[in-house]
Amino acid sequence: MTEAMDDAACGSRYSKIEEDLAVLGESFGLGEIQACRFLPNGLMNGNWRLETAEGAFALKRIMDVPLPLARRNLAVLAELADAGVPVGRPLATSSGQTVAEVAGRGYCLIPWMEGGHQPGTELTLDQAGDLGVLLGQIHRSLNDERTARLLPPGSEPLAASVTTPGAAHAEADRFLAVIAALESPAAFDAEAAQALGERKVLLDKYGSERPATEVAAGPVGWTHGDVQHRNVLWRDGKIAGVIDWDRIRVRPFGEEVARTATVQFGGEDGFLDLERTAAFVAGYRSVVPIPVPALADAVERLWWKRMSDYWQLVFHYDRDDYSCDHLFLPAERFLAWWTAQREVVQEAFAAMP
Repeated sequence: MTEAMDDAACGSRYSKIEEDLAVLGESFGLGEIQACRFLPNGLMNGNWRLETAEGAFALKRIMDVPLPLARRNLAVLAELADAGVPVGRPLATSSGQTVAEVAGRGYCLIPWMEGGHQPGTELTLDQAGDLGVLLGQIHRSLNDERTARLLPPGSEPLAASVTTPGAAHAEADRFLAVIAALESPAAFDAEAAQALGERKVLLDKYGSERPATEVAAGPVGWTHGDVQHRNVLWRDGKIAGVIDWDRIRVRPFGEEVARTATVQFGGEDGFLDLERTAAFVAGYRSVVPIPVPALADAVERLWWKRMSDYWQLVFHYDRDDYSCDHLFLPAERFLAWWTAQREVVQEAFAAMP
């Protein structure tokens, strides 16, 4: 290679990439690998840009899902590409596999798609609407006859456990005990302890308003699972591609609409951009006519999930993985804002096409 990867910048879990590249280059028929650049934006998997004799490619080390599931998802991706959804078609190895394994590590390869990520309010209102239309097209394509041979019918109502206020309170206390036992707490630990105290206040005040049932309202089907600014590429003001299809699952459509809007237009800034959310929802409903009550139910379920969940702290304290620390405090600020503005948030999700 003419440009070596910087292992120090990538972290120890990516340190074997150089010795794997020779095998991968031969498996995928890439010819000479001229450069390999680590892409730091991915949170759950390892990602690199390869420059090769055959062109530029996105290489992913699959770490977030089992490899058989990754193979199924990549097969779905090929069908979506045939249907005109803006996705990259996965390459196959010389043995016809879309996942190459090297010493138990799984990789997939997709032609590089040019474009950039546009977070939050960098989208215009028209672009927010285009994102909603795209999500609707993804839902329709994942559940049409093209994918029927790969994905079984997924239209049955789903039950999902609703965390009780007591359980959420106990989890907060567990993390507070972990922090209190630290010999040399860092700034993050002090900030987390303060945020946990504030979360317990919210739980005491709003615990009685959690969803009453475990079955979500509205249509259910196969979904992408992580449509948001880190996984959508834009070029010249238009959507150029959707990446990261590891989380294809059966979910209520409203759940993904609510999650996409709140990740794309809220969170890091501490509030939800209601105008762009409304444009996004209107775009989605122009493709998938989901009823307003189903969206309202999905929004409340997501609000309570955020209220009762501590996934960033699970990563930090239970797994010694600090890669998502920067997401914790912005999420806490957003939760406090959302809790105080639940009615106006619901109005934005009721937007008509």
